[in-house]
Amino acid sequence: MTVHTILQPDGWAKPKGYANGVAAEGRLIFVGGQIGWNGQGQFETDDFVGQVRQTLQNIVEVLAAGGARPEHVVSLTWYVTDKRDYLGNLAAMGQAYREVMGRNFPAMAVVQVTALVEDRAKVEIQATAVVPV
Repeated sequence: MTVHTILQPDGWAKPKGYANGVAAEGRLIFVGGQIGWNGQGQFETDDFVGQVRQTLQNIVEVLAAGGARPEHVVSLTWYVTDKRDYLGNLAAMGQAYREVMGRNFPAMAVVQVTALVEDRAKVEIQATAVVPV
């Protein structure tokens, strides 16, 4: 069952790992910014990819609490403290993403920030999901 429609303007190069736009109808779930610590608020790694994986797992758990799954995610906003960490780890990060989120590639933005509220956090991700009704 299709839960949303990818918006790809004619003549545009197809993006890799994200969508330019998504159209969806249903019940909205907004996931507040998640970081790379576990459910008890403890960091298990300072590795960038490890924190990305944990952050995505946290998003999946919040989605599940709302009756949603990764394929319902239509938008992600990533905040990273060092874009070199992001760009230098694309392959490993992509593998972690696919293992946790599957092959769902929503509309996405990545923003480098000076710092995150938690000093050890290297990434924070906010998600929006639409669950079909």
